[in-house]
Amino acid sequence: MDPADIALPALPSAHAQAPVCIALSGGLDSSVLLALAAASPALRGNGLRALHVHHGLHPEADAWREHCRRSCDAFGVPLEVIEVAVEPAGDGPEAAARRARHAAFAKALRHGEVLALAHHRDDQAETFLLRALRASGIDGLAAMRPWRALGAGWLWRPLLDLPRAQLLAHAQSRGLAWIEDPSNADLHLDRNFLRHRVLPLLRERWPQADAAFAASARLAADASALLDGGDEAALATVRGTSPQSLSVQGLHALPPARRARVLRRWIAAQGLPPLPARGVAQIEADLLGDAAEDGQARFAWSGALVRRWRDELHAMRPGPALPGGYRATWDGRTPLRLPTGETLALIPGDDGATASTPGTLADMPDAAASPPWTVHARAGGERIVLPGRTHSHLLKHVLQDANVPPWLRARLPLLSATDGRVLAAGDVLRSAAFDAWLRHHGLRLRLQSAPGFP
Repeated sequence: MDPADIALPALPSAHAQAPVCIALSGGLDSSVLLALAAASPALRGNGLRALHVHHGLHPEADAWREHCRRSCDAFGVPLEVIEVAVEPAGDGPEAAARRARHAAFAKALRHGEVLALAHHRDDQAETFLLRALRASGIDGLAAMRPWRALGAGWLWRPLLDLPRAQLLAHAQSRGLAWIEDPSNADLHLDRNFLRHRVLPLLRERWPQADAAFAASARLAADASALLDGGDEAALATVRGTSPQSLSVQGLHALPPARRARVLRRWIAAQGLPPLPARGVAQIEADLLGDAAEDGQARFAWSGALVRRWRDELHAMRPGPALPGGYRATWDGRTPLRLPTGETLALIPGDDGATASTPGTLADMPDAAASPPWTVHARAGGERIVLPGRTHSHLLKHVLQDANVPPWLRARLPLLSATDGRVLAAGDVLRSAAFDAWLRHHGLRLRLQSAPGFP
């Protein structure tokens, strides 16, 4: 059989009728993938399109976009172009571009659609080596999976078992045109250094090095799958008081190896960047050891943060505090956007209360709880009268008793009446008067977090 003859494998049987979207960069690999998909009657019949992410990082980026348009026109495949802004987060330009690209893919995928990526066996070998050099565990060594969920659809890597040389032979034999990204020759980038300097040397001694690394990645993926069930069960036993927290005492009860896997799984579930190689060891030493429980013990990486407070670990992207001089008048009719990116809103209650006609306050115990209100930052010394109480308490002490972590207290907006009395602290605490007002109108106050923050 001619090695230049390539055919795409069939979609998994459960998704045999799913539409497919080709991730098209215009390079060799994705150009071959586009040609193979366009030659498949089954994929065309399901609905085939292509997606190009325009990063704008290279002077030729516009030309690459137009090349992709011409290629898709030649094959009769619709193309969507998405422009993204690449925002560095301390983990290098490669990771930043990849993060922006995958976010665009996830957003653009339609329900049940399959995104096909052109990664091949050489890419898998490089990824395996990079993960090993970063001291990754079994999950990291599994490298790239051929199939996984992504956004509203699925991600598929149909070429993962094929060497790049075979893709090149296919492209040349079919007269395909592709673009060469000059950055692929930049040896300052880790993957390029492996590709151009390390792997060629390894192949001189071990010609099957790429296949061996890819096979090791498959074995690691199999082992990872076997461990997943136990990880999920263990994670359930150490959950804290919120999805962003874990019990320190519960973590101590786990074997060290399982504890490390649970920590990584928990971080991934929060949508945070993967922990670096030293991450678990640092958390073990600084947060699970004799760390102070006042919210100062922390481990930070790539714009993410794990803090310890009392008996819990909390994972988050650090958010800003509410500016000290912030004040706004609010009538509650529409959501109020705060400087922190959070939103304060009145929504229908869920406690069975029956709303009366808005504005009918004659039977209210304290009509001063009605709007307009002032929303402002804490200044210190505020007091609040809680439901069921007749005297006020220092808000600081009430928040501490309510187990509100110190970094959330700094972000918490206060809602005050026209006479200055505190009616609510975010959606954590309500005064007696405001609680009665909310119940009377069948409403509740909600503080919606900004995306990515607790």
